[in-house]
Amino acid sequence: MLKKKCDINIVRTIELAHKMIALAQTGYEHHEDPGCGVLYGILLDTGYKILDLAEKEKQAHILKGWWLKSIDMNPLIKEDFDARTKKTGD
Repeated sequence: MLKKKCDINIVRTIELAHKMIALAQTGYEHHEDPGCGVLYGILLDTGYKILDLAEKEKQAHILKGWWLKSIDMNPLIKEDFDARTKKTGD
């Protein structure tokens, strides 16, 4: 579980984008007029754009080492992880 609020918000944004995409796909399948088609097309496009941005930000946090530091690990798992990364240099 993440403990940094900025990382939690990134995860929530990714989840929201997935929900937007799913709603857009369902809505588009059931639309009955062109206006709804436009609405769900915009929602789908926006969902994918938000997902792309959030995934890139998550990757930036991972590369900076922030994401891993934000993970609230069980102390025994963290100790094992720290020992293994020290050996491999990861």
